[in-house]
Amino acid sequence: MQNKKQLIDYKSKQKFIAYLLIMPSFLAFSVFMFWPLIRTFYLSFFSWNMIKPVKEFVGLSNYIDIFTNPITYKVMGNTLLYILILLLLNFVAPYILSFILSVVITKAKGFYKSVIFLPSVISLVVGSILYLWILNPISGPVAIIAKFFGITLPIWSKTDGLVIVVISLITSWKIFGYNFIVVLAGVSGVPTEIIEAAKIDNIPMYKIFLDIVIPMSSATGIYVLIMTIVQGLQYVFTPIKVITQGGPNYASSNAIYNAYQEAFVLYKTGSASAFAIITMLLFVILLILEFKYVERGVYYEN
Repeated sequence: MQNKKQLIDYKSKQKFIAYLLIMPSFLAFSVFMFWPLIRTFYLSFFSWNMIKPVKEFVGLSNYIDIFTNPITYKVMGNTLLYILILLLLNFVAPYILSFILSVVITKAKGFYKSVIFLPSVISLVVGSILYLWILNPISGPVAIIAKFFGITLPIWSKTDGLVIVVISLITSWKIFGYNFIVVLAGVSGVPTEIIEAAKIDNIPMYKIFLDIVIPMSSATGIYVLIMTIVQGLQYVFTPIKVITQGGPNYASSNAIYNAYQEAFVLYKTGSASAFAIITMLLFVILLILEFKYVERGVYYEN
């Protein structure tokens, strides 16, 4: 009986220590995540410009205005397009390049890794200004080369559709290296014996990639998939802010930048808070769908 009591006391003590160790992280999350989220949800029911001493309660009016505003659907369409382009450039392309570098290329791997990863250490603000000069349609290096071949470059920062592609390229230039290194680690973890056996059986490289490498590195792939969507849309904020400010006519804006613009440019705090809550709910739905349908096929070794 006494041993049982000692065991209970020991477990209680260990539980207390565990809660004590978790407390600093919980406090940090509460201050920087939970409280701002609660505050944002609260402000979404008010009309306030961050200057007036009194907030006007408007109920669901901010949410109704968002869903009846055609700009909302344009911004959400831009957001979806950003996600698709970023997935293509920062998820699919790193996978293919990692497979080539891991399985096909046998020499100077360290050099290729360094060159590909190098842009990741450069500030995205610097990168945005650099690309603004490179892709200048009048005096940039690309424009000079194009003129040599009789080609006139469009003003991409003022062209619907094209502006999203260029900004996605700038963002991808920044985060491609990190995704590549992470995916390369997953692809390199696939046992070489399996790949060599497939080569001996004369299985085409694309089948080795699709049927062996992708399934066996899917645990890494799912991480990169989620990070590409979340971090990609966070990083894309910088080139939008530096180059286009959401223009022309919201053609380059996305959900995150639009919430920022509503709050800190137009001072529509209530509308911005409601838009931020809707954006968060959309991301939660995407994550739920991802875990429900994509996570099932993930291969975890051992």
